[in-house]
Amino acid sequence: MDAILKTLFSSEDEELYILDCLSYFMMSMAFVTSLALLFVNVPYGRYASSRYGFPVHVTIAWFIQELPAFLLPLALTLSSCAKITHLSNQLLLLMYFCHYTQRSLIYPFLIRGGKSTPFISFALAFVFCIYNGYLQTRYLSHYAEYPPDWVTSPYFITGSCLWLIGWIINIHSDHILRNLRKPGETDYKIPRGGMFNYVSGANFFGEIVEWAGFALAAHSIHSAAFAIFTLVVLSNRAIAHHKWYLAKFEDYPKSRKALIPFMF
Repeated sequence: MDAILKTLFSSEDEELYILDCLSYFMMSMAFVTSLALLFVNVPYGRYASSRYGFPVHVTIAWFIQELPAFLLPLALTLSSCAKITHLSNQLLLLMYFCHYTQRSLIYPFLIRGGKSTPFISFALAFVFCIYNGYLQTRYLSHYAEYPPDWVTSPYFITGSCLWLIGWIINIHSDHILRNLRKPGETDYKIPRGGMFNYVSGANFFGEIVEWAGFALAAHSIHSAAFAIFTLVVLSNRAIAHHKWYLAKFEDYPKSRKALIPFMF
């Protein structure tokens, strides 16, 4: 991996500059995406359409598209990493790997009866996982510098707690969704329990909180860009789900919000 990176970049200063540019570009794409999502939902799951390419089996799609977010960062952290011995960098990388180990190696094989993913959605997710996996882990493992007492700072402690809470909510909400259907059932049902008692997009809420906490703890433009992009995509998803539930189920809880408990 070191040899490849030395071929691509003439110096560490150049690579760090590229990492910064990738972060600002991701923020720009978040803005463009927010405009596009005013007119169309992200085309996967219940919003999947043949207009976006041939269908890819849901388990295969999730496994392959998320795998680069695990394998590429693993290769990067196992190569020469200047900052990997620092506790703050280690803990931030641990947060990242906890999410993507579960997301790439466990979650796809727990899915029950999900709809196939259109190829374009699958391909875009695959590219994003390469892009973001490189951005987050290369910066944290090789360039991010923190004060020696950063792990005891209010930013790191608060961010870490938010990350943990969001990660737990995300996993628990996915568990609830998986168990809505009995074997052989294909119809949709109202999710209940956990954060679903308060919001329609409980799983999305959890992941937004998770990466917002990560961004606060990491305190960098790179992690902030990821958190903003996540917020844009998943908040749209939560709002679309909320409207869909209200239209489909007459007995859908009227007090339940779309994304933020008691508020929105």
